Amino acid sequence: MAGASSSGILLGIFAFLLGVAGVVAAMRRRRGRARYAETYAATGGIVYTVVSVGCGAALMLGGLVLIVLTLVFRH
Repeated sequence: MAGASSSGILLGIFAFLLGVAGVVAAMRRRRGRARYAETYAATGGIVYTVVSVGCGAALMLGGLVLIVLTLVFRH
């Protein structure tokens, strides 16, 4: 595998793992804040969790797309 191909794959893997970590962190934060209902509602509630999970999912999807594009267009 050439250097250019491997760097694209590594960047895609990094983005995917960062997305997974973002989703896990959002779910852990939701569980932690659910114990304090007023505080959770005042800080955005479920909207905060949905946005955080959406950003993590976008990173995961972007990483997968980058990996696939790198494998398809490698020289």
